[in-house]
Amino acid sequence: MPAAASSLKTLRDTLKRRSFDGAYYITGEDDYQKEDAVRQLIDGALEPAEKDFNLDIRRGGELDAETLGVLLSTPPMMAERRVIVVRDAGAIRKDARKALDQYLTKPAPDTLLLLVAAAGAKPDSALSGSTTALQFDHLTGDRIPRWIAHKASTEFGVTITQPAIELLQAAVGSDLHQLAGELDKLASYVDLNGQEIGEEAVAAVVGVRRGETQSDLLDAVADRNAGRALELVPHVLAQPKTTGVSIVMALSTQMLAISWGRARLDEGVPRARLAQEYFDLLRETGAFTGRPWGSATAVWARAAERWNRESLDHAVDTLLEADIALKESRVSSEEQLLATVILSLCASGEKSAAA
Repeated sequence: MPAAASSLKTLRDTLKRRSFDGAYYITGEDDYQKEDAVRQLIDGALEPAEKDFNLDIRRGGELDAETLGVLLSTPPMMAERRVIVVRDAGAIRKDARKALDQYLTKPAPDTLLLLVAAAGAKPDSALSGSTTALQFDHLTGDRIPRWIAHKASTEFGVTITQPAIELLQAAVGSDLHQLAGELDKLASYVDLNGQEIGEEAVAAVVGVRRGETQSDLLDAVADRNAGRALELVPHVLAQPKTTGVSIVMALSTQMLAISWGRARLDEGVPRARLAQEYFDLLRETGAFTGRPWGSATAVWARAAERWNRESLDHAVDTLLEADIALKESRVSSEEQLLATVILSLCASGEKSAAA
């Protein structure tokens, strides 16, 4: 079982049993999931009225051995346990770390210690071995729809249809902070309207309609439909947290994927197997697709036959130049630059098809 899935199971089992280990070491690249795990553990261990006197949240670099010793030895006040959260645990000073290591050999039964590592921090094998380790890395594209459905039902108490999940993911991508925020607004919207979250609700609240998402723009470019792609550019740019850079990045991922598929076809892989080959590649790399894996792999497999090596190399070079221009602020209009890029890509594809 992948580390993230195993960690989620451990967390859910812990909260269901309300039986906590003495210390948890929470690591990984996904800060949203780590903070959500910390919140759930705190809420599961303490009643709201108990938090004022039984919850301490500190940063590792601020703790010396004496301060940490006091925190760890203080008994709970009118509660079953205390909770101590240490953020950026990798920054704990040497004297405090020595005290921590000694404490972890025999944690207090009435204290719950949560050690949270910063994203990008090198995992500490000693802490992993002396605590219950929970690792949360970014969710892969195939897990985002399940996360949306679970979040909607467990935290917001609403159901969401599969088409609405797909539209929401196409509009927002894999940013869990933003997805949770949109689900919060959607839950309030449907509560007023007495219905489950459907596509109409996503269109009304998020401001995106089916057929006008970044996924639709990617599909149009993959199909070399320049007119359709150009029509979509202003709609996609108007969506929350969408920029010229993010669109170019998504196009780059797609063109690299199509290039990989073209190479597999040239090696003799049957067309019928290509979608499964893409799934295997995504499981191995965890590449960001910005939409459900099923729709991404179907488009890539279809498009791989329509592009040759020359046109794909041209596309990647064009997108690299566009990325540099956008990041160096050398353009006055993102929409204009994207239009030029799309015309170049689609024209190249048409020449390839005609060759």
